[in-house]
Amino acid sequence: MPFLGQDWRSPGQSWVKTADGWTRFLDEKSGGFVGDIGSFCKKDDHNKENLFNSLNYDVAAKKRKKDLLNNKAKTQYFHQEKWIYVHKGSTKERHGYCTLGEAFNRLDFSSAILDSRRFNYVVRLLELIAKSQLTSLSGIAQKNYMNILEKVVQKVLEDQQNIRLIRELLQTLYTSLCTLVQRVGKSVLVGNINMWVHRMESILHWQQQLNNIQITRPAFKGTTFTDLPLCLQLNIMQRLSDGRDLVSLGQVAPDLQVLSEDRLLWKKLCQYHFTDRQIRKRLILSDKGQLDWKKMYFKLIRCYPRKEQYGDTLQLCRHCHILSWKGTDHPCTANNPETCSTSLSPQEFINLFRF
Repeated sequence: MPFLGQDWRSPGQSWVKTADGWTRFLDEKSGGFVGDIGSFCKKDDHNKENLFNSLNYDVAAKKRKKDLLNNKAKTQYFHQEKWIYVHKGSTKERHGYCTLGEAFNRLDFSSAILDSRRFNYVVRLLELIAKSQLTSLSGIAQKNYMNILEKVVQKVLEDQQNIRLIRELLQTLYTSLCTLVQRVGKSVLVGNINMWVHRMESILHWQQQLNNIQITRPAFKGTTFTDLPLCLQLNIMQRLSDGRDLVSLGQVAPDLQVLSEDRLLWKKLCQYHFTDRQIRKRLILSDKGQLDWKKMYFKLIRCYPRKEQYGDTLQLCRHCHILSWKGTDHPCTANNPETCSTSLSPQEFINLFRF
């Protein structure tokens, strides 16, 4: 049947076959033709198509709404929980958040640099990545890295502290990029070469800004460091862990120059950073036949890594394999979570993301 079993007639209408071979509706009241079967079939197909498109649109709209709600919930979840799950020795699929870029986001390094206890830790991490991990960073991780680095530079420009530390970081990064950019074509860097050149220009600009810093003397006119008794000055100097800081302090005043050359001061500094075996291998005698601890210190730092010291570090829970900043709560199921946490050095943190 040409009507597919459907009857579209209204009351008072009948089928009439015309001379041209078309079957039409005849309105019995008016005596005129209403339309043909083909037009009604087309109209029905059109209605079905509109209905189908409408259903598709509704499904797509509901899916977009659901995805939007899920993304909002996921974003909120990420911002609330500042820890990551790691499982050394497992595959990437079991590792969870297995990339440095994801770790940067979840552990909130952007906020960590604003904490004086975590600042040096984050800077050391950035330096280690600049030395050996640049080629493993994804595009998002590269962007996060540069954003954090920019915030570090801006903080130093505002506070006028840790200038030398950030200069060394920028120089390390620039040197690494110069080496890697020259190897373009061997898939050593992710991203367009022009983007990396632009980043290198930004690094040079930051270096120039740091070089132009004019440290202003505070207006404080009370008791100064040189007004303290010599024993207190020497005690404070013993708290410095970098020999270059001692040298810089000794250049402030003649009296401090004498204190900065104290043999016992440099001996304690060598013994703090290096083992007895390392010290015995690098013995240097002065003209008077005594051990020259100052020269030994600077020779030792060229041969061995110094002891790292940080106010706050990342903690790895050995029980549940969760990594977080010290003092950050995480869902640990151990009876005594405090006894399960161990501090990670920046290098140990980097090693967690090597497969």
